[in-house]
Formats: sequence, C-alpha cells, structure tokens
Amino acid sequence: MSNVTYEYIRKNKDIQTYINYADAALNTIGYTEHSNAHVERAAATAYMILDTLGYDERTCELAEIAAYMHDIGNVINRVDHAQSGAVMAFRLLDNMGMPADEISQIVSAIGNHDEGTAMPVTPIAAALIIADKSDVRRSRVRSKDGPFVPSDENLAKDIHDRVNYAVERSSLSFSEDKKEIILSLVIDLKISPVMEYFEIFLSRMDLCRSAAQFLGVKFGLVINDARIL
Repeated sequence: MSNVTYEYIRKNKDIQTYINYADAALNTIGYTEHSNAHVERAAATAYMILDTLGYDERTCELAEIAAYMHDIGNVINRVDHAQSGAVMAFRLLDNMGMPADEISQIVSAIGNHDEGTAMPVTPIAAALIIADKSDVRRSRVRSKDGPFVPSDENLAKDIHDRVNYAVERSSLSFSEDKKEIILSLVIDLKISPVMEYFEIFLSRMDLCRSAAQFLGVKFGLVINDARIL
C-alpha cells in the first residue's frame, strides 16, 4: 500500500492539466463535458458502489483514483483513449512511487472503461464502468462557443446533445437489500423520447448490466418512474 491517496491525485497539478486539455480537445470536436464535474462525480460514484458492497477502504480509494484519471487519454485522441489513458496513468503513478499491484488495478480499470473495448475484468473496472456510463445530465451539454443555448435548432443538430439535455434529474442508488443498483432518470419527453435514449445508450446500459453482474448484483433502469430494465 502506498501513500498516493485520492486527495493527492485530485490536487496534482499535472493530472489536472491533462484533464483540462483532454476536456478542451473534446469540446473542440463537439463532445459533452468531460471536465472535473464528470471525473469527480464518477470518482464519488465508483467509491460508493464498492463501499456499499463491502469492499475494503483502499480498494474503494483505488476506484476513486481510477475514475478521476479515466479520461486523460482524450488529450491524445478520442479513439482508443481508454488504452492511451491507461499508459499515461501508469507513467504518472509509477513516478509517484505507487506499488505495481495498485497501479495494475488502476490501469486495468482505465483501459477497460470505454464501451468499444470495455470489460468488467476487476471490481474496480466494474465500478468505473457503471460510474462513467451513468453520468447522464443536462449540464454536460455545451457549445464550442460557450454555454449551450437550447433551441429547436440547436437540439435538432445532435442526438447526444438532445438526449443529455432532456435529462432533468439523474441518480444512482442501491435497492434496500443491496441486490440491485438502479439508475433513475427524469426525462423531458418534449425534448427527447425514451427511444432516443436507447438509440445512443443501449450499449452503455448493456455494459452496466454486465458490470453489475460481475459485482454480484443486478442493474436497473427507471425512466420517469417507469421500470425499463
């Protein structure tokens, strides 16, 4: 076990620089927000998932670290960003003196979080997958020129913007018996029908279901109080 804590990672100026530049690159090509708001939310969620399921404190913290660093590969390119991000994370963490067994768990999770190649190969990877893919919210939508200004024209341009902007509220929580983790969404159906959500997020929800199964629980989806999965 090392002294490289989540708080140390979160305050590290080099890692913050990579996050900022990666998010700026995604903004340039029209992707939703991947800044501190996303990675900190993902980190908190990944920790919550493993903590609720009884994993030890350090494993939960490693999940936090993996989630916080999971998108730095976007600074290189969106394509294969999970793998390039894992290599970047290895170099950063190795230089900090983190032991190989902890680095292995973190880079494995980062390298397995993108839906094109993702697999829940470890509990940390499974928690990161769910934490990342469940972050659907209106505030992630933005414009290249500044804050997103909703209009019929703007919302019609991109289905990803439309679906994310339609989500008024989202939450991820466990059932009382801790046998199911449930993503609950409130969607403005005047902006986007439920079918459009599945059109772009079906593969992500299927991945969340596989990740939940790896952790020994079920994955549920509730939209506007209606049970979908």
